[in-house]
Amino acid sequence: MQPKAPLCLATAPALGRDGSPEGAPRTREGDGVRGSRQFLGRAGGGHWGGSAPAPSPGRCSASTAKSLLFRFLPILRWLPRYPVKDWLLGDIASGFSVGIMHLPQGLAYALLAGLPPVTGLYSSFYPVFLYFFFGTSRHNSVGPFAVISVMIGSVTESLLPSEDFLVSVDGGNTTIVDEKARDAARVDLVATITILSGIFQVALGLLQFGFVVTYLSDPLVRGYTTAASVHVLISQLKNVFGVSVGEYSGPLSLFKTFIEICKKLPQTNVGTLVTSIIAMLAIFIVKELNHKFSSKLPMPIPIELITIIISTGISYGVNLKSKFGISVVGDIPSGLKPPTLPSTTYFGQVVGNAFAIAIVGYAICISLGKIFALKHGYKVDSNQELIALGLSNFLGGFFECFAISCSMSRSLVQEGTGGNSQVAGVISSLVILVTILKIGELFRDLPKAILSAIIIVNLKGMFKQFSDFSMLWKSNRVDLMIWIVTFVATLLLNLDIGLAASVAFALLTVIFRTQLPHYSLLGRIPDTEVYKDVAEYQKALEVPGVKIFRSSSTLYFANVEMYAEALKKKSGINVDRLIEKKKKALKKLKKQQKKAEKEKAKRKKGATSTHMVKPCLPPSLQDMEAECNGPGVAVIELSGEENSAPAEPTLRSLGLPQPDFHAVILDFSSLNFVDTVSIKIVKNIFRDFHEIEVDVFVASCPGEETLRSCQPLLGTATLLGHSCWPQGFCPLGAPIPLPAPPGARTRGP
Repeated sequence: MQPKAPLCLATAPALGRDGSPEGAPRTREGDGVRGSRQFLGRAGGGHWGGSAPAPSPGRCSASTAKSLLFRFLPILRWLPRYPVKDWLLGDIASGFSVGIMHLPQGLAYALLAGLPPVTGLYSSFYPVFLYFFFGTSRHNSVGPFAVISVMIGSVTESLLPSEDFLVSVDGGNTTIVDEKARDAARVDLVATITILSGIFQVALGLLQFGFVVTYLSDPLVRGYTTAASVHVLISQLKNVFGVSVGEYSGPLSLFKTFIEICKKLPQTNVGTLVTSIIAMLAIFIVKELNHKFSSKLPMPIPIELITIIISTGISYGVNLKSKFGISVVGDIPSGLKPPTLPSTTYFGQVVGNAFAIAIVGYAICISLGKIFALKHGYKVDSNQELIALGLSNFLGGFFECFAISCSMSRSLVQEGTGGNSQVAGVISSLVILVTILKIGELFRDLPKAILSAIIIVNLKGMFKQFSDFSMLWKSNRVDLMIWIVTFVATLLLNLDIGLAASVAFALLTVIFRTQLPHYSLLGRIPDTEVYKDVAEYQKALEVPGVKIFRSSSTLYFANVEMYAEALKKKSGINVDRLIEKKKKALKKLKKQQKKAEKEKAKRKKGATSTHMVKPCLPPSLQDMEAECNGPGVAVIELSGEENSAPAEPTLRSLGLPQPDFHAVILDFSSLNFVDTVSIKIVKNIFRDFHEIEVDVFVASCPGEETLRSCQPLLGTATLLGHSCWPQGFCPLGAPIPLPAPPGARTRGP
């Protein structure tokens, strides 16, 4: 038996080739439900107006190889078109300025990572030079970064603490740290971490996983970097006060270090403290002047380099180490080292840390790159940036480099001093190369307190992120909660575990928000074809006899139960209670019918026993027999109508209240995907509303293929020559039943 076709307003429009009414406007994604004729599904294979042509299979050719080469080596695309006259002088000045910044920051961030200072110079040369060939950002200054350095430092201190390298002096009870052996072991460990980070980044880039950084939201990154800056500050206090403390790792290690520093404040080296304070004041004041007069200065005053040169000269002339016990950097070997293979011993122990460093480093780099690209009107390829960073780290790991990222301070200087392209980066790497070859060994008397002062002053920008509190409080409380949880978790659990906990919490907030979306009944704005939430728009009026229900989130196993409950609640009737009453009434009616059938069977049996075949008698004898036997039994002939099946009981015939609407339309415009649990629950929705004589239809469903993949769960029906869903699922492209005139009722297929 074929199901009845749905009724439409007046006459149903003719269907086009794609199954949609000719001339009917199509609903666009995100527009909600518009107009009575726009309750339509998408036709074709997921594209408006029909299927998109299948892409032609790729073929090996010279043009394909050339495009791949240009993709993975962006320098081949932009260098031939480089405007030498317009950009070269600016890039040279910018590169020289950034190179001057690289020198002190490289030395300082190596100290932060627990490595010899020369590794900071290596990390400021090799990766920066490699980025010149593979990077797509014109203004990013890659190289050592405080947050990445402190993440590396936490690993080196936990796996190779100084206590493991104690040696006795002259065979006595006095022990000292064998710094040479410790530094060699840590360099090998960090090379392993750097190479692994590079492998992760290159692999993610080749797999087109540049979007992975989207799981690190902006509040999460800012909260994490702010907490990391606190870790950096606490780790440098020992060099500021000139005290030696133990190396802690794991949860609460930050607080253990801070407590020990406080306990050893009476042992403060006054000379170291005075040197640190003077250096911090000088660097801070000049940096503020640079910022204030940036428009008038041709380039920022290189106060960090000036401080290093002056302090090194004073330390060498006065002999601060021997007279005042001020710790100095020590020997800095000159020249480049040949590449070495790192040990594979630590691979299993640092794989998690390497992945975290790879993701955080990329997140910071791509964020800065997109800011500059938007400002200057060019595009940054997120996947190629992953590959560029990964190759810089991977190849740099063989030359004793540690993992790099981008520095906001250096990038701003590169942009502000006239930098226009990656040429500025290669110029800065050449400045570091000259330092490594000829100048580096001159800084062996540089006090470590000066490097700590440089690190602490450069944290100013990250400490400004505490102002996010007021902004997030006014704009989005959930993002504020993510910021706070990330900050607290990173402080308490350390950088690696804190990052994992923060990402997990951020994803949980997404799950909770999709579990508790906004549900609304849509009404039509008079004289328009726009449908809006009747609770938010006073002029929006519901279509008589029709409930249009919409959720702001997609449907999946975690929220589909609440979707069904919200629909029943918004409908204004207690659907479950009405179904229960109907079942009781039907049960009672069934008992009455059985009782009536039994009585009917008894009457039929009695009639059969008295109705016998009599012999043919003359009329006179028949009359005499009738008079003797009294009144006879009337024979009732049953018609064919009484033997047919009785009509299906309705709510009205059962004496139950009827809903004031006859159709429910589910607006699925927000549907992104559907799972089997959702299909089952939606099927239950159709069944329940069918029980109370209400038809359910689907509108604006963008997931035709997904729905059809779950078709065996529901079965099929035929309507207007198309395959459709039963119980009110209209076929994609067919008109949806609209409200009938007052007093009339329509039923779907």
